[in-house]
Amino acid sequence: MKILIIEDDQRVAELIKRGLDEQEFDAENAYDGLSGKKLALQREYDLVITDIVLPKIDGIELCKEIKQTKPNIPIIMLTALGTTDDKVEGFDAGADDYLVKPFEMRELLARIKVLLKRNSRTAQQVGFLLKYDDLEMNLHTKEVRRGQAEINLTPKEFKLLAFMLQNPERVLSRVEIAEKVWDTHFDTGTNFIDVYINYLRKKIDKDFDKKLIHTKSGMGFILKAGL
Repeated sequence: MKILIIEDDQRVAELIKRGLDEQEFDAENAYDGLSGKKLALQREYDLVITDIVLPKIDGIELCKEIKQTKPNIPIIMLTALGTTDDKVEGFDAGADDYLVKPFEMRELLARIKVLLKRNSRTAQQVGFLLKYDDLEMNLHTKEVRRGQAEINLTPKEFKLLAFMLQNPERVLSRVEIAEKVWDTHFDTGTNFIDVYINYLRKKIDKDFDKKLIHTKSGMGFILKAGL
């Protein structure tokens, strides 16, 4: 498995590379956003690890540009920032996971293995149509419609809605959503899952009389045509 590490702190980059090499990954370093972008687009990698604060091109913009060309490559963002807004910005850019510095190498390895395993599964799920009530999602074309209306979603909103469509009429806890959609443990100190649920509500339910996304107090969220 080939992994690209984009980190301007050479000491940190070398530590990560050494840890990955020890686990028999084929790791390569880039020390600024522009070099990282060129490598990511010119070569084939199974996963990208990038810092947010980078010279030449910052990690948020870098993530967007990589995902535009290679939407299926998993990206883990590393940052010293850990607020809800920071996480939302990273996920909106297309990041698949978010790790706050300082972190333990074994935690990074665990996140990498989950993403690689998930990516090998989802790569086979093409051409599927998910439908509930008048809401429809095509996993192949990435199109989402409710009735005759086309709905534009960010990558993370799409992934969250896909998970809900795959589990209709079942209460999904924040812990389960964090693990299945974000491949991370739910941090009770942040409310980024609630933020994304609200994003979906504005796009999926706001202009329709029948509401599909509901909150079950103290338990989580459910996709259901009325309660």
